[in-house]
Amino acid sequence: MTASRSRETRKTSSSDNTSPKHMSLEELRALPVAVDLVTAGRAWGFGRTKSHELARRGEFPCPVLRIGNQYRVTRADLLRSLSIDVENVRDEEQISGPHVAA
Repeated sequence: MTASRSRETRKTSSSDNTSPKHMSLEELRALPVAVDLVTAGRAWGFGRTKSHELARRGEFPCPVLRIGNQYRVTRADLLRSLSIDVENVRDEEQISGPHVAA
């Protein structure tokens, strides 16, 4: 493999790894009661580094809990910050929750 081809491969793979993936509404609804900062950042389209920078500066778009050396974000605060109706999500979960066969 030539040096130029090696550089091309590296450019392609590194750009794929650095772009954060946004979360769908379905993924947001499936989140547990509290999530780590990286997961909350992903909902906003932030990567790991940007999420931690914003949290350290107190500029993350929703309230962040610091527990020891970890950051956590509640699902309710995350959904509110994304302008998703928390009550509506709860109602839909109760309606479409797991069905138990008799």
